[in-house]
Amino acid sequence: MERNHNSDLTTNARTLRKNMTKEERHLWYDFLKTLPVTVNREKVIGNYIVDFYIAASNIVIEIDGSQHYEDKGIENDTKRDAFLNDLGIKVLRYSNLDVTIDLRVFAKIY
Repeated sequence: MERNHNSDLTTNARTLRKNMTKEERHLWYDFLKTLPVTVNREKVIGNYIVDFYIAASNIVIEIDGSQHYEDKGIENDTKRDAFLNDLGIKVLRYSNLDVTIDLRVFAKIY
C-alpha cells in the first residue's frame, strides 16, 4: 500500500530509534524483536512517526506516556489514529505501565 512519507521526519525518526524510552526498549528487545515478521521502530507514515509498525499485519503499536492522557495528547492521538485507520492500519495503544508490568499483554498482537 502506498503511503505518503514526510521525508522531513526521517532524521527525527532516526534519533528516536537511537533514544527509545525505557518501555520501548523493553518491548522491543524482550518481545517485538523476536517475532517472525519485520517490525519497524519509529516508522514515518504520512506526517507521523509511529512507535512500532508491523506491515505484515498492518498494525501500529503505540506506547503512551502520561502526556497522551492529557487533553491535548488525546486530541492529537485521535487525529493520528483516524489518519492511520483511513490507511487501513489498526492502532494498538498501551500505556508505559502495561509494558512495565507484563509483556504478556502483547501476546495477542501477532
